Amino acid sequence: MTTAMITGATKGFGRAFAEALARRGWNLVLDARSPERLEATAEELRGHGGRVVAVHGDVTDAAHRVALVAAAEELGGLDLLVNNASALGAEPLVRLAELPLGGLREALETNVVAALGLVQGALPLLRASSAGSVINLSSDAAVEAYGTWGGYGASKAALDQLSAVLAEEEPGLRVWAVDPGDMDTDLYRAAVPDDDDRRPEPGDVVPAFLRLLDERPAGGRYSAPSLVDAR
Repeated sequence: MTTAMITGATKGFGRAFAEALARRGWNLVLDARSPERLEATAEELRGHGGRVVAVHGDVTDAAHRVALVAAAEELGGLDLLVNNASALGAEPLVRLAELPLGGLREALETNVVAALGLVQGALPLLRASSAGSVINLSSDAAVEAYGTWGGYGASKAALDQLSAVLAEEEPGLRVWAVDPGDMDTDLYRAAVPDDDDRRPEPGDVVPAFLRLLDERPAGGRYSAPSLVDAR
């Protein structure tokens, strides 16, 4: 049975993708900072038949990352790592002239350093899988210059580069950096609380990510909307 590890799994895209994989019978290792919400999510997803392990903690904590990898080992291995947990660096977002340097460090620590730390810890399991894969959640802010999105965008640009180099260094794995596009999430509402425009639900982009798993294209950077539109 296939096993995935998903960080930030109790809401937004992480929750929607976890449910989609659970419905396919995957085993799951789920991470989040809220123990109550995490256990409630895990209990609900266990109803689909796969084994679901909830590991409460913060991905920036090295000991927590070790616990996540150990949970995957107990399930028999790991086929997919999804680095979804993200930090904005400032809520709401601000111009670079006003961005607290501590906030930038938080975004880099969560979005880049912790993601690489999980990859490093999980590599032996991913290499042992016949379908070892990594999905790193990117953003259009990684490649476009949007006012107030500089710190967050810089962290996602760094994650994109790590993804590209990891794909080069680990040819036996599939490594995808994926821009999910606009989504109605707590993260976006915290970033731009005054934006009242309606945005797609996280579940709307899940089919694009499932397509990656089903078709296993070459590693690289992808846009979820383009993957859906190309069907």
